[in-house]
Amino acid sequence: MRLLLLWILNAVALLAVTYLLPTIQVSGFGTALVAALVLGFINTLVRPVLALLTLPITVLTLGIFYLVLNGFLFWLASALLPGFHVEGFVSAMVGAILYGVIAWALSALIPNKKG
Repeated sequence: MRLLLLWILNAVALLAVTYLLPTIQVSGFGTALVAALVLGFINTLVRPVLALLTLPITVLTLGIFYLVLNGFLFWLASALLPGFHVEGFVSAMVGAILYGVIAWALSALIPNKKG
C-alpha cells in the first residue's frame, strides 16, 4: 500500500514541477503516473550503472556531475514517453532537482510504520 501511495505522490510531484517550470510539460495525470513509474525504473536500473561509470568525473567535480547525471536521466525519461516533454537539458537538470525535492517532501508526509 505504501508503494502505491509513493507512486501517486511522485506523479503529483511531477505535476507540481510542470506548474513551476513552463519548459516541462505533462499531458495529464495518467501520463504523470507512467512517467513516475519510468523515472523510478530508470533510477533503479540505469542510474547505478551510470554513477559507477562516471565516478571519476564525479570525484573530480566534487559531486557536481551527479546533478548532470540526474538531469540526463530526467531528460531520457521525457525522450521515452509521449506526453512528457522537457524542452532542454538545463530544464531537465532544474526539473530533476525540483522533482527530487518535492517528491522527498511529499514522501516525508507518509508515516513509516516499522516494528
